[in-house]
Amino acid sequence: MKKGFFLLLLLLLAAAGGWYWWQQNKHPIDTNQLTLYGNVDIREAQLAFNGSEHIGKILVEEGDHVKKGQLLATLHTEILEAGVQQIQAQIIAQEQMVAKLKAGSRPEEISRANAQLKAAEAKAKFTKATYRRRSQLLQKRLISPEEAENAGFLAEAAADEVEASRQTLNLLKRGSRKEDIAAAEAQLLALKASLKLARQHLKDANIYAPADGVIRNRILQPGEMASPQTPVLSLALINPVWVRAYLPETSLGKAPLGAKAEIHTDSYPEKSYSGWIGFISPTAEFTPKNVQTPELRTRLVYSMRVFACNLDDELRLGMPATVTIELGQTPDAKSSANNRCQ
Repeated sequence: MKKGFFLLLLLLLAAAGGWYWWQQNKHPIDTNQLTLYGNVDIREAQLAFNGSEHIGKILVEEGDHVKKGQLLATLHTEILEAGVQQIQAQIIAQEQMVAKLKAGSRPEEISRANAQLKAAEAKAKFTKATYRRRSQLLQKRLISPEEAENAGFLAEAAADEVEASRQTLNLLKRGSRKEDIAAAEAQLLALKASLKLARQHLKDANIYAPADGVIRNRILQPGEMASPQTPVLSLALINPVWVRAYLPETSLGKAPLGAKAEIHTDSYPEKSYSGWIGFISPTAEFTPKNVQTPELRTRLVYSMRVFACNLDDELRLGMPATVTIELGQTPDAKSSANNRCQ
């Protein structure tokens, strides 16, 4: 009875040892290759208007592929357009004012001022002669002192009119003051700056795609009030994408920046995606609980990004992926992700 029990135990141990050996040799460990596991990650942009107004149109739907510079949404722009037209009219009026000041007085204005000066001189000559005659009559007591005094006042007033007319003529001949011209030109510059700002506000009433991508969400709808603090659309930047993986501390020196990598997914098991290491965190952390690695979870790891071009839009956010990196590579960390995917 005991012999049968020991024989059965030996058979079980042999079977367990054989199964273990088969499992170890089913997928032999390649010492020239580093295998990591992670999930596909992408960048996402929250797009908002740089102004507050009701939304006029949203030109895309969720899931639409968009190109860089494509118009995505617009606000109601009637008030903004009217503001631009108003400033344009003010600029035209101010330009005419500057031109008038620079041109100086017209010949007709100078001729009129010259005629007014001659008239004032003639009046002054007449009032002066009248005052002289009245003074002589006062000496003979033929008129009252008040009449002679009034004649003197009229002569003085006429002399002042002559001086005023002469100064007016001189000003017309000299033209506008340079300070007045400078002030008018400064006001014109201020109006042009206001026009530039008004046009920028009108441009900000549109949302353009900052890069190629896919519309993930329409957060607001036409007719709703938009503001810079409220996103209208969310845009997924799908090329390039990266696999967020965690590099064990013991393998830190085996995966330099720029090293080539191969990415495999369960969704397309027969397809391989070429990638490269684009980022390795400078600080270590404990392995996140949702990451499965052959190493113990308590070991320190470094967060890393393995970039890949996603021209066929097959790598999706959150997709599990396996990354394999051949050891002993000469890394190429100089070219950017965008350049590699063009």
